[in-house]
Amino acid sequence: MKAPPSRAKLFDLAVPFFLPMWRRVLAVTVPILWSFLEFSTANYFWGLIFMGLGGIAAYKFRIADWEAVAAEAAKAKEDT
Repeated sequence: MKAPPSRAKLFDLAVPFFLPMWRRVLAVTVPILWSFLEFSTANYFWGLIFMGLGGIAAYKFRIADWEAVAAEAAKAKEDT
């Protein structure tokens, strides 16, 4: 019997889509740059929200095991 797939975690960024470094850099810099735009227009609430999203993304990318993600993606590709 096949084990049921694990449920996706909220804000889980250790997925094969983010294996290329440029996607990770873009996913961190865009919200941070957007927060600067929000701060410049005196929308401090949204500026803090987007700054926090960029910080959380940077932290999640930093602690992710990208070798394991790449191996899992290769295994999934072989299975299909």
